[in-house]
Amino acid sequence: MMTFSLEQDEKQRPQGNRRWSLTPFRVIMFGFAGIILLGALLLMLPIASRTGEVTPFIDTLFTATSAVCVTGLIVYDTATHWTLFGQTVIILLIQIGGLGVVTVALMIALIGKKRIGLRQRNLMQEAIAAPKVGGIVRLTGFIIKGTFLIELIGAVIMAPSFISDHGLVQGLWMAVFHSISAFCNAGFDILGTPDAQFVSVTDYVGDPFVSLTICFLIIIGGIGFLTWDDIKVNKLNFRKYRTQSKVIISTTFLLLLIPTIYFFFWEFEDFSLGERLLASFFQSTTPRTAGFNTVDLNAMTQAGQIILAILMLIGGSPGGTAGGMKTTTLAVLVANARAVFTRSDEAHIYKRRIPDDTIKSAATIAMMYIVLCVLSALFVSRVESCTFVEAVFETASAVGTVGLTLGITPGLHAASKIVLTALMFLGRVGGLTIIFAALPAVRTKLAKLPQDKIAVG
Repeated sequence: MMTFSLEQDEKQRPQGNRRWSLTPFRVIMFGFAGIILLGALLLMLPIASRTGEVTPFIDTLFTATSAVCVTGLIVYDTATHWTLFGQTVIILLIQIGGLGVVTVALMIALIGKKRIGLRQRNLMQEAIAAPKVGGIVRLTGFIIKGTFLIELIGAVIMAPSFISDHGLVQGLWMAVFHSISAFCNAGFDILGTPDAQFVSVTDYVGDPFVSLTICFLIIIGGIGFLTWDDIKVNKLNFRKYRTQSKVIISTTFLLLLIPTIYFFFWEFEDFSLGERLLASFFQSTTPRTAGFNTVDLNAMTQAGQIILAILMLIGGSPGGTAGGMKTTTLAVLVANARAVFTRSDEAHIYKRRIPDDTIKSAATIAMMYIVLCVLSALFVSRVESCTFVEAVFETASAVGTVGLTLGITPGLHAASKIVLTALMFLGRVGGLTIIFAALPAVRTKLAKLPQDKIAVG
């Protein structure tokens, strides 16, 4: 959700450089692309794989994109293919991708006590979808400190369970790795073994210290940094929150509650009551957009798999670590539909009118995600000879930067890997960001074309 005025940015630049100027959209796009390429090259090093051989570039590019775009789709089991060096590269890519390239760059500048100029503040405003430039440095410091503190708390809570099963050193590394991966909504895990690969956290379906901690890390990372700030400033006084924070919290709550109820009553019937409740809540949380799973997703009904795919497309909230078309996009579309149904002149949420430009952007983003998901699924289903549901699940997972799969990822052909890599990049950077970065700024036209009516519906 970009709020930066391209016209205002272009006015500040010489006429001859407008087409090639580095707008905030281009900086964000090229920043993510550069980190992905660097990560892919590092993962190609023999020291990164347990076999000591060079991993093919198409596979390291896929893995690096999945890490930076905090997706979680993998072609190799993270625990059994990558060495400690490779896993460290992956978790650093996840941390950078979760915080955002611009945030990390600003963090380095703050540590080096460098002056933060207006251009850097504008970039940061775009990166976290902040409403204004003022106070952006303070907010960045709060985000960085909050991120590391929350990840540390998550690691401390999960450490006893992992240490009990894997020993002190390995257990601590697992706690740190999974805490960062969960908070950044990445979905990478290092729990696989040579005899049981791609297991995610299925062994901890009944462990509340692991499953619930991962759930809350996902939720906290996915609600957005501005919502954090609202909660910090206004505590539990919900009425004082920004409208955006109210929308995010209420929509997130409903998207967690409704699927949990469905999964509890119509899925996981073979589980005990406690495990069933934990599994239902976990599978409602992880599509938003983390990619962990505590159950065999292939054992779920097709209806349950489709619900997961829908949740993956919706994703998390703007300005956070999650991807997808965002909860606010869904809320705006629902508010607009309600206005049409009630024949109201204006769409509104929490007694605030929604601007027409926001409604247009929401409709465009939703259409873009759905079309890309379906068309890519058609392509993947033909190339891989898999069912359309499996292909839709895979493409929704990629464009929503989730990481859940029905098991077809490791066997994908190169063409499908390229398609999913592009979807992951678009899903994390944002479709509108890429479009605005690729196209030159368009000047506002004073004259308008004649208006005419077209029957719809």
